[in-house]
Amino acid sequence: MVAAPPRSAWPVLLCGLIGWGASVTLLIDKFKLFTDPGFKPLCSIDQVVACTTVMQSDQAAAFGFPNPIIGVVGFSVVVTLGVLAVAGIAFPRWIWGGLWVGLLLGIGFIGWLFYQAVFRIHALCPWCMVVWAVTPILLAIVTGQIWGKSRGVIQVIVEWRWTLVAVYYAVMILIVYIQFQDYWRDKL
Repeated sequence: MVAAPPRSAWPVLLCGLIGWGASVTLLIDKFKLFTDPGFKPLCSIDQVVACTTVMQSDQAAAFGFPNPIIGVVGFSVVVTLGVLAVAGIAFPRWIWGGLWVGLLLGIGFIGWLFYQAVFRIHALCPWCMVVWAVTPILLAIVTGQIWGKSRGVIQVIVEWRWTLVAVYYAVMILIVYIQFQDYWRDKL
């Protein structure tokens, strides 16, 4: 059984709540778009920061249903585990391992969605970016939780996980800046 220390449990809960809130907001807006084609979400600000453009793309339903459903379900699991971890409940190692695998798959899916949004759809969804921001933090926390006492290459990854998160953010920000540099110049 593995209990998460408070320094891990609270961030898991907080990031889970933030990701869940963004996913629920996206799902509600998606359903509003289904029922009212003229609906404009608050996060659709202009041509580049445009949730509507992203939500109406084929990529927004990669598996035949709205992508935010994946976020609502996935982050519900994270919030549940976060609440229990904050309460001091210890879990079998396989529970943390399952969460780690889910987060790793989530990072892969986020990478694909990021590529689609930036290079194919040419629009950014602020709520999607919130999910893109909290998922690597969760992965880093859970990596430390389950692999923290490992040896060899895994130990190096565990020790450098926060640097990898910072590099992840830097690369994404740089790509967004370069791809939309005309937009940013007009805004400044």
